Amino acid sequence: MSDKTLTLDQFRTLRKDTWWKEPLMVVLVLGGFAIYATWAALQNAHYYVAPYLSPFYSPCIAENCTHVSVPLVGSWWNLSPAFLILWIPGGFRATCYYYRKAYYRSFFLSPPACAVRDASKSYSGETRFPFLLQNLHRYFFYLSILILAFLWWDTVLAFQFPDGFGMGLGTVVILVNAILLTLFSLSCNSCRHVCGGYVDSFHSAPTRYKVWGFISRLNGRHMEYAWVSLIWVALTDLYVRLLSMGVIQDLRFF
Repeated sequence: MSDKTLTLDQFRTLRKDTWWKEPLMVVLVLGGFAIYATWAALQNAHYYVAPYLSPFYSPCIAENCTHVSVPLVGSWWNLSPAFLILWIPGGFRATCYYYRKAYYRSFFLSPPACAVRDASKSYSGETRFPFLLQNLHRYFFYLSILILAFLWWDTVLAFQFPDGFGMGLGTVVILVNAILLTLFSLSCNSCRHVCGGYVDSFHSAPTRYKVWGFISRLNGRHMEYAWVSLIWVALTDLYVRLLSMGVIQDLRFF
């Protein structure tokens, strides 16, 4: 058998199914979200219409915000206030154990699927920059809990219309967004570890065992929460943006 034949054989797979569909969908959805989120952050406009605030801009901590939640950054900040916030949920998702698997396979083809050859001839794992930053996942988790607190406060404010207490379609959209992001955050492996993954014996920690068991059940659907929450947070920003631009009208229930 010639060396040329051996080289060609390295690119072959016995799989007859459409294994390439999943990595392709990940590229389209995850790549599309990254493009949209970057574009939305660069707009620096149409992210607030009373009483709704886009999750891409929450909390709005700069003085140049249309809606100032926590004015911690002075007028010297002239860029979009979204850039002060998005690095936290972005870093949390980028270092997420599930998302690592998804984009390693789809964007880096490492490997693109089971029984399919890697694109790279060498493997260094996460021992080099920037992949060393994956070890920061648990710290991004801690920061994401703080962001979640603000998103839930935004949900409370979404019931406070200029004319008083009420509820609109936007309220439901923002509420669902907060719920999905909470499920995604609480179902991650870092949360599972914090709640009891490092406990040597649950016999002396029955409460922690119950919490760990609950988080473990959520963890079983972490992949689903990851995708649904990703898509919904983009749709929430889009809904607020279209309302602010006057393209659509909010449906007011009461």
